[in-house]
Amino acid sequence: MAAYILRRLLLVIPTLFGIMVLNFVLTQFVPGGPIEQILARMEGGGDVFAGISGGGDSLPEAQPGSLQDRYVGGRGLPPEFIAQLEKEFGFDKPPLERFILMMWNYIRFDFGTSYFRSVSVVDLVLEKMPVSITLGLWSTLIAYLVSIPLGIRKAVRDGSSFDTWSSSIIIAAYAIPGFLFAIMLLVLFAGGSYYQWFPLRGLTSDNWDTLSLPGKIVDYFWHITLPVVASTISAFATLTLLTKNSFLDEIKKQYVMTARAKGLSEGRVLYGHVFRNAMLIVIAGFPALFIGVFFGGSLIIETIFSLDGLGRLAFEAAVSRDYPVIFGTLFFFGLMGLLIGIVSDLMYVWIDPRIDFAGR
Repeated sequence: MAAYILRRLLLVIPTLFGIMVLNFVLTQFVPGGPIEQILARMEGGGDVFAGISGGGDSLPEAQPGSLQDRYVGGRGLPPEFIAQLEKEFGFDKPPLERFILMMWNYIRFDFGTSYFRSVSVVDLVLEKMPVSITLGLWSTLIAYLVSIPLGIRKAVRDGSSFDTWSSSIIIAAYAIPGFLFAIMLLVLFAGGSYYQWFPLRGLTSDNWDTLSLPGKIVDYFWHITLPVVASTISAFATLTLLTKNSFLDEIKKQYVMTARAKGLSEGRVLYGHVFRNAMLIVIAGFPALFIGVFFGGSLIIETIFSLDGLGRLAFEAAVSRDYPVIFGTLFFFGLMGLLIGIVSDLMYVWIDPRIDFAGR
């Protein structure tokens, strides 16, 4: 098994390198890079350039068709300023050199500083992480705690009226778009047209620092209830049906019939024999599911409930072409995702020692 783990770890290197190369190449063809974004923001910025070249009157005269001539008011941007921006952001170097330098820094876990926030990428991620951990962890846990017992019960009572109406509810819940369900929760329970049981926005209250420890716990769960419910609702269908089908597949096997023929109780057969085999794929997939929810984030859910998490950070970085944030988080999350794949394989072996990846 150690040799298998070592091979998988070595495979992480070219895989992660390929991910970074592909995304770096794609960004070279995307219009509106960071420099263009800054110039567009500064368009018509008045005296914002006064400290650069002594005010608007001292700026060089704009030539027709030049970059300066593209900006309003005749103030323009001096070529020296644009060259300074390119040098500061490293765009004065050829793409290959920039990529090699970027990868060298990332290998040392130096992810740089955001172009537009003047904050290191690591600090940005740590700042947004509590929101993503909240949504990812609680959504995954609740989905498992509800879906597994429900899926087992549906498998045991397959074809019954309970199985039929519960499947209808599950499929209907899965069909409802997450953003629409989130809006419905806000309207019904967060001060819309009906009740105001839950807060409208944020992860904590304004008086969080003055609350006692029990008060902070209650306030935390009070704020996360609606976002977690909204982000969890669509996960029930897949996980519940996966659990049900997995149990049905195991119940029909010969060893279950043999156990029943020996006089074992139905509970002993179900939870002593079937459960371990049926839950293999469900439980072993927990790390990947959590990481998927955690890293992917839910931009719509975060926006609707005014939560500032990794989903909004990734979206804003992509829109503003904030390359350090884009590539830094891509490298870190890509590395974590590849390592989680190895952890998932180890969980398969831990749950069922008969599985031997090393012998394949």
